[in-house]
Amino acid sequence: MFQGDGQLNGRQSVTYIRVAALTPFIEYLQNAGVSPITLLERHAIPSSQLADPYALIPLHHFVAFLEDGAAATDDDAFGAKLGAHLKPADIGPMGILFSVSPTINIALQRIARLANSLQGATNSGVVEEEGTLTWSYALTDRSIWPRRQDAEYSMAATCELVRSCFRTNLNPLEVHFEHERPAKIEPLKRIFRAPILFSQSSNRLVYDAKEADRVYRGEDKFLVATLERHIADLISETKPEEGLSEKVRFLIQLYLGRRPVTTAFLAQELKMSLRTLQRRLDDEGTSVRALIREHRSELATSLLERPDSSASNVALALGYADGAAFSRAFKDWTGRSPRTLQTRRQRRRQEQES
Repeated sequence: MFQGDGQLNGRQSVTYIRVAALTPFIEYLQNAGVSPITLLERHAIPSSQLADPYALIPLHHFVAFLEDGAAATDDDAFGAKLGAHLKPADIGPMGILFSVSPTINIALQRIARLANSLQGATNSGVVEEEGTLTWSYALTDRSIWPRRQDAEYSMAATCELVRSCFRTNLNPLEVHFEHERPAKIEPLKRIFRAPILFSQSSNRLVYDAKEADRVYRGEDKFLVATLERHIADLISETKPEEGLSEKVRFLIQLYLGRRPVTTAFLAQELKMSLRTLQRRLDDEGTSVRALIREHRSELATSLLERPDSSASNVALALGYADGAAFSRAFKDWTGRSPRTLQTRRQRRRQEQES
């Protein structure tokens, strides 16, 4: 269930994506009459690498490539439209494993657990609560921005995988995006056929839990074991050993704003005693309280830095009842108010424009 490479507390780890993820975009650009060569060169992706689906390319170049692809095709919904045509085979063994899963829940759990076979610097997880099942996706490296196309591609692709492998007319209950509401959302509405929320703390697909647990097929256990072994080997090629604090960070990101995140709850999720969790985090020089504070501070600052953001919207994304409570907390974390940060942001933007 745990993954998440990237930069954490100054430690640099693997930030990559498999070339297999880029191939559908190349084909889409070519079909749209746009040569991908210039974009590949701009983002230091050698054309020779495209022949090897297991080759690695820097994730930040991939995300920037998608943003430039949207500009080159003059299609604001470039990523989402491509994701809506994804086939399981397009993402290799991970897609095949998804397609043979007996339930939507199990399929999404497998993506969450094995997503790093395709790319690093990624957090993906599944939460079940109050009759819903929520699959979340976010890049852990906050320096990779903008990343709207990557988020919309990932959400649309997963939604399409669910429809093509389980039920063609199945729609999510809700779709969440971390980026702001774009000027035109009609293409997204047509793709997802569900309510869409923006400026959220993570990208999410929310499904009815009963539908997610419906059994659609039996499972070939030998095939599943073979695929999982192959995918695990791919992950082990590049994934560094993960400390406990990284696992706790992931759980905080997954649950914060959706349920109370206490030390006891985290210990239960990690299947260890409360004292063991506290001791091991202390050995790593941190604590649950410090990690929650760090996550809220980083996420709040990131959200407030975006154009047209407001303290009230950020408060909702972080699970605060009102903007005043969030403003007090933010000042306690950073020593300044949200308004001060936004004023500085607006001044910098005006200076850049002038």
